[in-house]
Amino acid sequence: MSSYFSWLHRAVRFDPGLRLLRGTAVTTAAMLAAYGSALLIEHFADLRVDVVVQAVVLAATAARVQLAADRYDRLLGLAVLPAAAAGAAEIGRLMTLHPNAADALFTLGTALAVWLRRFGPRAARGGGLLVLPLVALLVMPPDAGPAADHAHTLWVALIAVVSGAWVALFQAAAVRTGLVPAPLRAPAPEPAPEPNPEPEARRRPDVHTRMALQMAGAVGGAFVAGRAVWPDHWAWVVLTAFIVCSGARGRGDVLFKGLQRAVGAAAGTVVATAVAGSFGPHEDAAVVLIFAVLALATWLRELSYAYWAGCVTAVLSLLYGWFGQSSDDLLRTRLAAIGLGAAVGIAASWLILPLRTRDVLRRRTADALAALTELLGSPGGDRPALLRGRARFAYGAGQLELLARPLRAERRALGLAGRLPGGAPSTHPHRADVVDAVAACEAPLGVLVDGAVADPALWSDPRVARLNRAVAANSAAVRRAIGRRPGPAYQGIRARIPQQSGAAPAGSPEQLRMLTALLAVDDALGTMAAVFGDPPPAEAGEVEEAGIS
Repeated sequence: MSSYFSWLHRAVRFDPGLRLLRGTAVTTAAMLAAYGSALLIEHFADLRVDVVVQAVVLAATAARVQLAADRYDRLLGLAVLPAAAAGAAEIGRLMTLHPNAADALFTLGTALAVWLRRFGPRAARGGGLLVLPLVALLVMPPDAGPAADHAHTLWVALIAVVSGAWVALFQAAAVRTGLVPAPLRAPAPEPAPEPNPEPEARRRPDVHTRMALQMAGAVGGAFVAGRAVWPDHWAWVVLTAFIVCSGARGRGDVLFKGLQRAVGAAAGTVVATAVAGSFGPHEDAAVVLIFAVLALATWLRELSYAYWAGCVTAVLSLLYGWFGQSSDDLLRTRLAAIGLGAAVGIAASWLILPLRTRDVLRRRTADALAALTELLGSPGGDRPALLRGRARFAYGAGQLELLARPLRAERRALGLAGRLPGGAPSTHPHRADVVDAVAACEAPLGVLVDGAVADPALWSDPRVARLNRAVAANSAAVRRAIGRRPGPAYQGIRARIPQQSGAAPAGSPEQLRMLTALLAVDDALGTMAAVFGDPPPAEAGEVEEAGIS
């Protein structure tokens, strides 16, 4: 019991203010509304039960894709989702008639969804909606109903409209009532100089094209391997390969996600197999449990991907049991298929034009520092520029945080290895420290912006302005180190400030807060400089040291 309360305390601590839990309640309400609507449509139109499963899957997944959508994105989603659902329904029908052609179309659809990200956030959300009905195809157990005809496609499109509308309605109502905060749509940072690429890297396609090719290789390979080994259960291999490659942010992220997917899915399958035996086919209690586990998966996804993978796999096991397929007989097959799918996804990401984690880290850190430099260079009286700079930095820090999990896991593993007999603890900063350092800048930057907005004279105070210029110079130095461009190296400011023992720092409390915040930012820049090293030496006469007094 104590371990349960310990886990619950950790879960609540990861979600301060229960913001994610409130968002989960909104998503669950949308799923239940979509489920009830689909049941009515299925009953009166005498449709296959797969439309009900599709409605729930689309509501659950669209809620995440549309989380930061504005009204225009939601209108676009209501147009894209039914069209994509109709196309997926035709691909599903084709799978029984011409499976090779259907597999090729499915693979192209998933690759296209990834490639669209190159055209900006709105196109990325459209691509995310485009692929959701394809994922829903993989959830349905084989032989769940008779083969559908073309008329069924129109009903599938209607179900997609209903699911998307419920998601939009509940999310908009939750924001309007204050149940969940309004999504932050911060502008992206201004482009930073690209790190000097290696000669062979200059000839490679852009990042999103490479990710699309990786997705095509993973899904296409999973189709071939799955159909060859398990002709009746190939969908598990394809689904796992797709999940592992979806949203990959470098080789380390793919490997980490693949391992979490395998471990979480194995645990979820074993637990669900034991529980599913308590329910017979088509029992209502199993449906209630499915929704409860889906809600838990939605909430715990930010805590650990393994929890999400385990819960979703448990839902699939319960769903198969609802359709009358024995979970005990499929346990080993499901676990083996998940392992094979994870291996295919990892192999595709590592072998097909791979994205190195260190390159992604350098790129996103440079973007965040570009926003930092822009913020520090904003005029003190220009309130919109200050707020815009803070928003751009927060956006950059958020993008960098997406890399954090595999990097922090690597740091923990190295720390544990260093404590083993014969191991030597590392004294060099780890790449994960860069993510932590960028995140540590957000609070002091908030102090700076709030102080400058409340009293613009503080920003132009001689001491604050001088320290501001020095921190901006160090930010530029770290960016040069990232891009391997010559110029002055980072020079820690705190060590160069004359120490006055026993004397209280001079200045008003507001000035001291601004100065302390700037020093905190510079300390974080020092951590980044320790990871990325110094830039190449500058030419004679280029070095200019900011004065500190």
